Amino acid sequence: MVPRPYYSERGDHIDSKTPVTVSRYRGFTRINHWITAATLILLAISGLALFHPSLYFLTGLFGGGQITRWLHPIMGVVLFFSFLLMFVQLWRLNMPKPEDVTWTTRIGDVVKGNEDKLPELGKYNAGQKFVFWAMTGLILLLIVTGVMIWQQFFAHYVPVPMRRIAVLLHALAAVAILLVFILHVYAAVWTRGTLRAMTRGTVTGGWAWRHHRKWLREIASRDTKGPAE
Repeated sequence: MVPRPYYSERGDHIDSKTPVTVSRYRGFTRINHWITAATLILLAISGLALFHPSLYFLTGLFGGGQITRWLHPIMGVVLFFSFLLMFVQLWRLNMPKPEDVTWTTRIGDVVKGNEDKLPELGKYNAGQKFVFWAMTGLILLLIVTGVMIWQQFFAHYVPVPMRRIAVLLHALAAVAILLVFILHVYAAVWTRGTLRAMTRGTVTGGWAWRHHRKWLREIASRDTKGPAE
């Protein structure tokens, strides 16, 4: 029986090309990622439109206030299920590892790009794992509070005091998830070569060796084509 990969997914592999590339995300994963991202952006815009009268003009992007109020919770359900698929696929690889503590204590070297002073990492570093678990908790909070204040179906089952608390928590969670999303986008753009993983599905061998060496070593150990160095 083939053991379960510890730092990688079974679909990750080294491609026999020159220059060497490493397959990091399959097509389904990338499509689902972009569905999640697009839905989150649309939810942010529609949520802002409904949050304050000065931003109500944004409802015009969705066809008006009534349609926006109808679409917003539906998009929330889409976000929940698209992220759920991502969670089921990736939660094991986002569990904390001993090297994550070392990476976090050396955040100065991370910012400066001193990779030689950082520990070897699996498929995800501690920053990426923080984003994953923060998104998990915040989306769960948003869906629970969102259902509680969903006027069309569920709000009348929830006492008014509970609804008020739900509205407050929903707003706070929305602000928090936007901050996490901005952090995620910034880190992806800042670390050159990262965006390629979610557009093409591959990274260069050099990128994999520099940023996620344990991940690359595990792939190479089960790949007959040899390591990407």
